[in-house]
Amino acid sequence: MDIIVIIALIVVAIIVIAIVSTYNVLVEKEKKIERNNSLVDVYLKKRFDLIPNLVEVCKGYAKHEKETLEKVTELRSSFNENPTDKTRDELNGIYNKFMALVESYPEIKASEHFLKLQKELTNVENEIQASRRIYINSITDFNNSVMKFPSSLIAKIFGFKKHSLPKFEYSDVKVEL
Repeated sequence: MDIIVIIALIVVAIIVIAIVSTYNVLVEKEKKIERNNSLVDVYLKKRFDLIPNLVEVCKGYAKHEKETLEKVTELRSSFNENPTDKTRDELNGIYNKFMALVESYPEIKASEHFLKLQKELTNVENEIQASRRIYINSITDFNNSVMKFPSSLIAKIFGFKKHSLPKFEYSDVKVEL
C-alpha cells in the first residue's frame, strides 16, 4: 500500500511540475510579445525624433510646402504627448507624404546635412523592420505554444489566447542614399 501512495504522489508531483513549467513558459512568451511590441515603438519614436531635423533642413527648400512640414511637427508632438496607435498611424502617413515631398526637391537631396540625416533614417528604418520581424516571430512562437498539445490544455485552463498578427502599413516611398 505504501508503494502505491508513493507512486501516486510522484505522478501527481510530476503533473504539477509539468503544469507549472508549461504555465511559466506561456507567461514568459506572452511577456516577450509585450517587450518586442515596445521595441517596435522605440524605433518608431527614434524615427519620429529624426523628423524635426529633416523638417528644418527641408524648410529652406520647400517654403510653399509649409503645411505638410507643420503637420509633421504637430503630429510628432501629439504622438510624444499621447502615443496611441491612431497618432502613430497618422504620423506614419504624414511621414510617407513628407518623404515623397523630399523626392520632389533635388536640392534637398544634395544637401550634406540632409544626406547624413537620410542615412541615419535608413538605419532606423532597417531597425524598425528588424524589430517588426522579431515581434511577429514572438507572436508566432506564443501562438504555436497555445495551439500545440499538451501546452494547449494548460493555455485553455489558464485563459491564454492566441494573439493576432499585426498588419503593418508599408509605403511605396523609398529612402535612397
